[in-house]
Amino acid sequence: MPASRPYHHGDLRAALLQSAERTLREKGAGALSLRELARDIGVSHAAPGRHFKDKQALLDALAMEGYERLDRALTEAYGAGPGFEKRMAALAHAYLGFAVEHPELLELMFARKHRPDSSAQLGAAVDRTFGSLTRLFADAQESGEIIDGDPERIALAAAAHLHGLAALIASSALDADEAVAGLDAHVHLLLHGLKPR
Repeated sequence: MPASRPYHHGDLRAALLQSAERTLREKGAGALSLRELARDIGVSHAAPGRHFKDKQALLDALAMEGYERLDRALTEAYGAGPGFEKRMAALAHAYLGFAVEHPELLELMFARKHRPDSSAQLGAAVDRTFGSLTRLFADAQESGEIIDGDPERIALAAAAHLHGLAALIASSALDADEAVAGLDAHVHLLLHGLKPR
């Protein structure tokens, strides 16, 4: 049995999260182990304890990092230029692009099982992440482009639509390339509804 290596790593937390995401993508959440991650990055099996109390703490941190990355993508898409429908399409493409590229991470982000002390932090991350949608609808209401109403409720409907598409792709019920190619039409339908004009 090899001797455990001493702790010496420039950014252990980031290395653990990177290795954990790779394991999540390749083998699933069930295969994650702090001991295996330590072995993968070449530190002692006790070293991960400096950052993560247990596997669930690691999963929660990975979910938080996912929300931060998704929030950055949505915030960048929000500045796509003038026009409500154009900005909504850019946000939709950013969300679905993240979902297609990181399906396992997205599933983990929305998993119900999180530590009680992480739930509030993750809830705040969800609110921040979907704040781009809420801002989009509030701005569109202010400029008279869409109907009045609670922008958070409208954003929830849009988020449910996008997340539904992501779930259909993840379950192989919908082809990712087809979904992305038809996303502008989905956005148009979402924004204009089914009622004849």
